[in-house]
Amino acid sequence: MERVAVNPVTWSVATGFHQGEVVSGHTRTLYLSGQTATDADGHPLHDGDMAAQLAVSTDNLEAVLDAAGMSLAHLVRLTVYTADVDALLPHYGVLASRLGAAGVAPTTTMLGVTRLALPGLMVELEGTAVA
Repeated sequence: MERVAVNPVTWSVATGFHQGEVVSGHTRTLYLSGQTATDADGHPLHDGDMAAQLAVSTDNLEAVLDAAGMSLAHLVRLTVYTADVDALLPHYGVLASRLGAAGVAPTTTMLGVTRLALPGLMVELEGTAVA
């Protein structure tokens, strides 16, 4: 698989994402449902702790990738939904550092929403991966 970053402006690169990516030569695409800070039984974890919820959501995202034989390095698209953008921004490094360690800067959109599926959840990660 070959990935070519498309950045007509470059401010986003320092923030950890590309404006676009052209992906060619891939054979498999994984569409990931939104992953939240829930345990294996679907119960919410870390009520009120954005950093902890972001870490668990990323863990759960990685678990789906791993089950498909992929890793964060295969992530080409990430959507971050949050019930509190202001609370998320100071903790965004929790996610950005893990993406950086994987050597990936997927195209990313962050959306502030009224609420997520279960009470207490503050952040949800949805993505697309190619291999």
